[in-house]
Amino acid sequence: MSVPETQPTVLVLTALPLEYAAIRVHVEGRRELVHPDGTRVEKGQLPSTSWHVAIAELGMGAERAASLTTQLINWLHPEAVLFVGVAGGLKDDVGIGDVVVGTQVYEIHGGKQTPEGFLVRPKALPGSHALEQAARSAVRDMPEVRAHFMPIATGDVVLADAESEIARFIRGSYNDAGAIEMEGSGTLQAAHLNGQLNALVIRGISDRADAGKSRADASGSQELAAKQAAAVTVAVLRKHRPRKGSSASSDSEEGPHRHGDGAATYGGDHIDFRGGTFYGPVTGKGNGRG
Repeated sequence: MSVPETQPTVLVLTALPLEYAAIRVHVEGRRELVHPDGTRVEKGQLPSTSWHVAIAELGMGAERAASLTTQLINWLHPEAVLFVGVAGGLKDDVGIGDVVVGTQVYEIHGGKQTPEGFLVRPKALPGSHALEQAARSAVRDMPEVRAHFMPIATGDVVLADAESEIARFIRGSYNDAGAIEMEGSGTLQAAHLNGQLNALVIRGISDRADAGKSRADASGSQELAAKQAAAVTVAVLRKHRPRKGSSASSDSEEGPHRHGDGAATYGGDHIDFRGGTFYGPVTGKGNGRG
């Protein structure tokens, strides 16, 4: 009896055209799919992996991201969701072109206004532990990427003044945040409420969230930041494996060790394969797939 093939899907979301383009070049065999309500994705294969990647350009804003992420989750049933793109840096040691992987995401506008001032009611949404671990592993072999693992702040604001009232508010209330963006909390909330999916926000730094933002953008910093964030995202997906029961799932993060002749050796005491168990090292011919 043959085992039916599954198509493990990961959903990669962006807000801007340049962010979408940076991811799109990594996905092969793309075809466009249209939701009955009009939302469009392109779905294709991430080479050398089992992942089918659905990419979508949602536009800006956390509420929009939450609504459309929910729609896409219910439609495509992904195993993981990532929001990928550019952001403003909030730390002196987080430079333009660096990548911030969100260990958690803050919603910065929650609180209560009182006669004594604004009382912050912080809400933090954690990123997926499994995806974060895959990212930490992946960037060790990416000398061209300077990565930071720290919280990200989400707010419906484009921050271009480091001395503004809101900038001081963020530094005072969310002072461990390394980047600020506009969509991450919406996507993480949707992933949490719709099946508790693995979800992560990955952002390339395109400016320092100060008065130099326009100059940085004009210099091509957004394209650089989007490219770096996309590269880390692809590296994460090469590490992270589909769950058991999906095609080519594995007990470990790492796949077989490839030899120069294309053969693949699986080390360890045993491996599971289609319901059978083989003991001892096993050597087989690689088929070129992840």
